[in-house]
Amino acid sequence: MVPFAIELKPGLPIAEQVIFAVKKAVVTGQLQPGAGFPSVRLLSQELQINPNTAHRIVAALVAEGVLVTTPAVGSFVAARAIGGRRERTELLGPDLEHLVVEARQLGVTLEELEAGLARHWKKLGGP
Repeated sequence: MVPFAIELKPGLPIAEQVIFAVKKAVVTGQLQPGAGFPSVRLLSQELQINPNTAHRIVAALVAEGVLVTTPAVGSFVAARAIGGRRERTELLGPDLEHLVVEARQLGVTLEELEAGLARHWKKLGGP
C-alpha cells in the first residue's frame, strides 16, 4: 500500500498528480523524513500505472530533493524539511491558478474573489 493518499483524476497527467500527492504528504507530516517509500515496481502495481511512469515519478521526486535513494536499500523521504511556508504555498499553486482562471471567465473582480475567499475562510474557522 502506498503511504500517501491519492485519487487519480482523468485528464490530468498521472505523474503530476502523484508527485503533488507525495509532496503534500511530506508537507503535512503524513510522510516523515526517513520514512520508506515504495519501490518503482510496487508504486506501479499499487497505483496501476505504467512502470516507466512510476520511474519518472521517483526520479522527479529525487531530483527535487523530496526523496533520496540508496542502491540495494531503497528510497526514503529526505531528511530536509520541505514543510515551510513557501512549500505549503507552492502546493496551492495549481488550485489557485484554476480558481483565478474560473473567476476571470465569470467576470469576477479581484476584490470580489478576495471577499469570497475571506468568507469561506471564516466559515471554516479561520481568523
